[in-house]
Amino acid sequence: MIETVDIINFCIITAGLVISIIGFLIGAFLPYIENKIRWFFVVFFTLLFLYVGSQFITHISLTLLGPDFSLLSKLAMFCESLFSSMMMPIFTIYMLSSAGLSWRRSPYLYLTVCIWVVYVLLLLSTCVSKTIYYITPNNIYHRGPLYPIIMMPPVLLMLIDLIILIRYKKALPAIRAKAFSLYIIIPILSILIQMFFYGLLTIVIGTSIAAIIMLVIIMVEQVNHHIYIEQRNTRVYAENLALQMRPHFVYNVLMSIYYLIDQDQNKARQVILDFNTYLRKNFSAIAAEYLIPFSDELTHVQAYLAVEQVRFEDILSVEFDTPHTQFKLPPLTIQPIVENAVKHGVDPDLGPMHLSIRTRNTEDGSMVIIEDDGRSFGTHTNDDPHIALDNIRERLKSTCNGTIDVSCIEPKGTKVVVYIPEIKHLIPAY
Repeated sequence: MIETVDIINFCIITAGLVISIIGFLIGAFLPYIENKIRWFFVVFFTLLFLYVGSQFITHISLTLLGPDFSLLSKLAMFCESLFSSMMMPIFTIYMLSSAGLSWRRSPYLYLTVCIWVVYVLLLLSTCVSKTIYYITPNNIYHRGPLYPIIMMPPVLLMLIDLIILIRYKKALPAIRAKAFSLYIIIPILSILIQMFFYGLLTIVIGTSIAAIIMLVIIMVEQVNHHIYIEQRNTRVYAENLALQMRPHFVYNVLMSIYYLIDQDQNKARQVILDFNTYLRKNFSAIAAEYLIPFSDELTHVQAYLAVEQVRFEDILSVEFDTPHTQFKLPPLTIQPIVENAVKHGVDPDLGPMHLSIRTRNTEDGSMVIIEDDGRSFGTHTNDDPHIALDNIRERLKSTCNGTIDVSCIEPKGTKVVVYIPEIKHLIPAY
């Protein structure tokens, strides 16, 4: 007859099997995971599945099958103990590796292996002795007088892991140290409970819960690390774009200043000041780690256009309509768009180009509209403007969930709309 405790144990075992399968699938197929972490979780959850699966067979054999299945019960119980013990050295190796240690030379690993060998010998002794536990020919499980002895090696193994964690905690990433702490503490409590309370499979549920918690925490760490790497790569790319100022642009500015010195010294001085502002804003944008006020970006744009209007005095007119400036955006968002408009839109053969920059405050964010009546991007075979806009689009999405929309204006011209949603928290710009 199945008792309530048996039903509870079946539920515990089923939960353990589900957890082990989920852990295996996540470890095996989730992207952005380091190879050594992936292999650890694949092996770890495979052993967990074999452990809980053996426990399931043991429970079925002892509770539902008849006396003819005592051998199956003995074999399944031996396997569950063996597989559960194999998880411990694997965890020790992974923890030593995470701390940057050579686990092959670690005395902690040698001690762990020695204790594990003692545990296996104790398991083997159950095949010929009834002092620890035994299963009768009628397929009934009994604990022997020395049963607590076989529980001591797992506790010692967990204590060794706890000592490693305490000693090398500073060498571990903080979030990973928390994951290891939970994995060590929860099974220790489960083992102690099962030593003194017969019936419930507390070790199974404790080990399974601790394993999935450790997996989730480390997966979050890995995803965050991947996001950080992506943001860093995006930042490096943006820095390279900012540093790689067009040589002919710098050359033209310097030549404009050279000729203006003889023609209009006051204007030459003003161009120098504007060019200095442009360079300063360019380099400060590279160093910025957070979203910047739109007013700073606007100053950058104005300095750039002031310099370009000296070169294109008769064919470039600019209009600013920016009553709304109380919002933040990633650095180097508007200035590259304006530079693209001038670089690819100004054409002496087509006559003067008018460029307007407007800002609007919407219900849930801010909008910047850059519009010109020069040559549209669609008339170019060169992909440079689209590459720059794609970079801006990626940074807007990753930093503030912003968007950028580009459209051609008939009969000529380009309109770029940058949307910045309302930002409640300051976040990294890259």
